[in-house]
Amino acid sequence: MLGEYTIKGRRASDIAADVEAAVGAGRLAPGAALPPLRELAERLDVNPNTVAAAYRLLRDRGVIETAGRKGSRIRPRPTVAPRDRMRVPVPPHARDLSAGNPATELLPPLAPALAVAGAAADRDPVMYGEPSADPGLLDLARASFLADGAPEGRLMVASGALDTIERVLGARLRPGDQVAVEDPGWGSLLDLLPSLGLRPVPVALDEQGPLPAAFAAALAAGARAAIVTGRAQNPTGAVLTADRARELREVLAARPGVLLIEDDHGHGIVDQPFHSLAGGPQGVPVTTHWAVVRSAAKAFGPDLRLSVAVGDEETVARVLGRQSLGAGWVSHLLQRTVAELWRSDAAPVRRVAAAYRARREELIGALAAHGIPAYGASGLNVWVPVQDETATVVGLVQHGWVVAPGARFRLQSPPGVRITVADLAPGEAARLAADLAAVLATGGGDSRPV
Repeated sequence: MLGEYTIKGRRASDIAADVEAAVGAGRLAPGAALPPLRELAERLDVNPNTVAAAYRLLRDRGVIETAGRKGSRIRPRPTVAPRDRMRVPVPPHARDLSAGNPATELLPPLAPALAVAGAAADRDPVMYGEPSADPGLLDLARASFLADGAPEGRLMVASGALDTIERVLGARLRPGDQVAVEDPGWGSLLDLLPSLGLRPVPVALDEQGPLPAAFAAALAAGARAAIVTGRAQNPTGAVLTADRARELREVLAARPGVLLIEDDHGHGIVDQPFHSLAGGPQGVPVTTHWAVVRSAAKAFGPDLRLSVAVGDEETVARVLGRQSLGAGWVSHLLQRTVAELWRSDAAPVRRVAAAYRARREELIGALAAHGIPAYGASGLNVWVPVQDETATVVGLVQHGWVVAPGARFRLQSPPGVRITVADLAPGEAARLAADLAAVLATGGGDSRPV
């Protein structure tokens, strides 16, 4: 069951901490079964309720999962061993196409915007007790959301898209609640949910976004929240079309109590229109509780750690109230920097989006010439379905390419690899496609459609 490892502790918190430390250190492997409550209680000479409380703590922290009479097991990917650890070492001779970073040459220079923000801070320093958000940034965000069809609501600023999503989920859900998520989907989000004690419900998707039938099934199964990526979906590059958005709104309209979070991290790097699911007829939201999130990471740089969001009054009020007790606010120096970058069009969307589009299309076309299907309608990444992820990744490393294994992004969906095209130079796609074709031809994982 646990091999040679012996769980220790007298209190529930001690027992939980012991198990969590053992998982983090690799002494307890993913999938390992934990002893039944009464058996462990007898072994530790404690009340069974103490062990039950320890198991609840571990479940809520995303370390274990329980299946009724089948008992409890270490999660396949416990939160103390996140998906980001599933990185492939990059040999000196290899190109790293696995990280998901934007192209540095397409990021704007920060010094001019930082100078403007610094001068503003010198003139008018932000002190305790002042509003948490910069009015100029809020004005830009409000105009952008309304122009793209998001409902009118209350605005907030947080430290990136994932930070916003975590705060919104925490404001409305409780441990044990189910959340509908795209599969394949953003690995960090798939790790975040169990760390909050939430249970992800996979929703299949194609190049136009979540499949309506799969989306409806997830909500019918009891999902209390849904997270949807409008554009630049990670890892597949899917982009929500007008028709698909209309179909998904119909599903949501039948369940207005579901919390909807729209992740538009692709804002600023894509040229496809944004079709908000929250925005119903005449701007009336189709759900009672909702949020639309936009991050500065891809357009202006990951280290800015800033996002803006709009949502319903009650949800945003809860988030801001909790934020005021912890982080307090996001640095106004960063807020004013992002506002200046946005206001001055420092990273022109048309130019940036065209560059990423050219790189995606060049790779997808080169792969198609070898009969290899690939997907990437928007954003930084191309998704290539394969039979054997490990063999494909290892084979490509031998040819000098490092790509991300699809296991970092999957729950139940078929295998694949994610290739970030941001750093592909013109003409390199042909060599990468030829190398991948050679890997697949020698048994390194046959390509197959999704």
